[in-house]
Amino acid sequence: MKRMGIISLVWVFIDQVIKFIVVNNIKLYSHVKVIPNFFYIAHVRNNGAAWSILSGNRFLLIGIGVIAIILIYFFFIKDKNLIWYDIISYSLLFGGIIGNLIDRIVLGYVVDYFEFIFGNYTYPVFNFADMCIVISIGLIIVKSIREDVCKKKKLK
Repeated sequence: MKRMGIISLVWVFIDQVIKFIVVNNIKLYSHVKVIPNFFYIAHVRNNGAAWSILSGNRFLLIGIGVIAIILIYFFFIKDKNLIWYDIISYSLLFGGIIGNLIDRIVLGYVVDYFEFIFGNYTYPVFNFADMCIVISIGLIIVKSIREDVCKKKKLK
């Protein structure tokens, strides 16, 4: 658990440093070209969850984040014999949730900055913490599928 906590804090630190750099170097609601017509570093505020879902419900989103951390810990981590794959997966998840929770608690909104454009479609702007959450969920799903496949092979 100690390793997971330290690794989670690394993800939180990276997230908060990037947000600090963006806030202090890019004017609000503007962006900087990285790859023209594809990738920009933006500076936007999101007072909702993904795609601005539940926008304006700061305290509800804080509660959901805190409850998620507690439930994940008690149902998936506590008293489990975790391997490195699990430690990385769950530390990414905790780091992402905590990174965005810090913004919600301190600022009242989440700072987002990665902006991608695909033709005429602009993907919703997101941040490093969001990436941590998505990657962790992907890793957890892959492990779950692999475990199911292995169990089915053993039953045959």
